[in-house]
Amino acid sequence: MAIDKVKAYFEKFGMADRVREFDVSSATVELAAQALGCEPCRIAKTLSFLVDGHAILIVAAGDAKVDNPRYKAQFGTKAKMLTPEEAETLVGHAVGGVCPFAVNEGVRIYLDESLKRFPTVFPACGSSNSAIELSIEELEKVSGFTSWVDVCKNWQS
Repeated sequence: MAIDKVKAYFEKFGMADRVREFDVSSATVELAAQALGCEPCRIAKTLSFLVDGHAILIVAAGDAKVDNPRYKAQFGTKAKMLTPEEAETLVGHAVGGVCPFAVNEGVRIYLDESLKRFPTVFPACGSSNSAIELSIEELEKVSGFTSWVDVCKNWQS
């Protein structure tokens, strides 16, 4: 299971014991916020796209939406989300548990600027009922991200 892969990955950072598993689903931003008792905007959702035949992940705040013109300017192509089957095959995690940890080789990870307004955020951990609370610095460290991007809208105050 992907959550076991993620926990093993977090062992390297001494963080495996921080992974939280719930008796309820956390597969959507709303469900994750309910399970955690936090605002939906603090959920770090991981969106999967296809760029030049390769999977990329964009981790963004729960209230942010991908802005197509910004996305195209950043990646040189129209935003095309992976199907659930593609996500599991190309990324290594099923939809609902897609996260930037313990992903398949070659998957590039980008962190969206929408996350920077929070001291901590809650990304999933490879299953549809898990999460971990991380500071932005910890997220940078453990995600193996390529770069910060600004491809989302609807989150600025």
